[in-house]
Amino acid sequence: MLHMNRETRLDRSDTLVVVDRSRRNRNLLIAAALAVAVLIGAFFLMNRSDEPAPGAAAGQGGPAGAGGRGGQVPTVSVVVPGRSQVARVITASGALAARRDQPVGAAGQGGRVTAVLVDAGSWVRAGQTLATVDRSVQVQQTAQLAAAVESARASAALAQSEYQRSASLVGRGFVSKADLDRKRSARDQAQAQVRVAQAQLGAARAGVGLLDIKAPTAGLVLQRNLEVGQVIGAGSQGLFRIARGGEMEMRAQMSQQDLAAVRTGMAATITPLGADKTIPGSVWQVAPVIDPQTRLGEVRVAVPYDPSIRPGGFAEAKITAGGTTAPLLPQSAVLSDQDGNFAYVVNGKNEVERRSIKIGSVDENGVTIVEGLSGQEAVVLSAGPFLNPGQKINPRRQAAR
Repeated sequence: MLHMNRETRLDRSDTLVVVDRSRRNRNLLIAAALAVAVLIGAFFLMNRSDEPAPGAAAGQGGPAGAGGRGGQVPTVSVVVPGRSQVARVITASGALAARRDQPVGAAGQGGRVTAVLVDAGSWVRAGQTLATVDRSVQVQQTAQLAAAVESARASAALAQSEYQRSASLVGRGFVSKADLDRKRSARDQAQAQVRVAQAQLGAARAGVGLLDIKAPTAGLVLQRNLEVGQVIGAGSQGLFRIARGGEMEMRAQMSQQDLAAVRTGMAATITPLGADKTIPGSVWQVAPVIDPQTRLGEVRVAVPYDPSIRPGGFAEAKITAGGTTAPLLPQSAVLSDQDGNFAYVVNGKNEVERRSIKIGSVDENGVTIVEGLSGQEAVVLSAGPFLNPGQKINPRRQAAR
């Protein structure tokens, strides 16, 4: 058997590469470990960047649990309002009306209207003629009665002459005393007829005067319900409406509790609906009874005439009913929902509590709280919409105004 030996020869220019497999595997493991370390480091850095910085929650008040990641407690501004001396202003609404609304009708027999001399919005004086009614028939009747008076006077004069003549003949025996008595009676009867005729004439003339529809007092004509040619009957009503002296009023409706605080003479301001100005007035009457249906009472506020006041319209009244001491809160601290008005107070455990309140007056100084707060509570100032009852907070007190 012939063995052939194969000899491998390396030239100097050739390079021999020897691969060490165990070393290569070790390098791969080191690289993988470094990559995992980098990923873990990046994960922690990202989580740390998502956490809020210290103090970032100051002034925030998210819902319970919203700021709770990592145990954060929101810092919320609170105020202790105390009690302030405030004017009590009662607000009520109601209708506008004439203080004395006077209906004007026909006082005479009536007839066809011949002239209407005023219109709605006119100012009239007492006794001024507002409208006239045809009087041709009444004038003729008056003339007839005037003639009857003259006839009665003539008859009375004749009866007087006959009586005097008979009286002068009684002493001579030409006329008996019985005849004289009859003459005296005829004279007295004739004189009585004169007075009857005169009374009838006076009544007729007064009736003619009543055909003119006149203003009972001076004031403002609110309504005219009469036209020329209209036929009115005796005693027709509501032909005109007059506000005596132009005086107006507002009839404010208010609760029994508010009604108890109102007195005659208290100052008030009236704002008609749609008007941009207020009109000063004063309370002149407080209702002695409460409506059993609405449980409201009426307060009548007198106001002078103003073109913006129209009877039958609507207005708002603000009545100054003395002063009182009560907590005064900023409007941002007062909340409202379907259950009514409320505020959030902070208890001794720094937990939020809901407190129902009753609001008094509201003005630029704030909201007067008439019920629900003593003034010594720490009240959440402005973060209320973002809080829930029972949520724990870090209160930061601010000075009351």
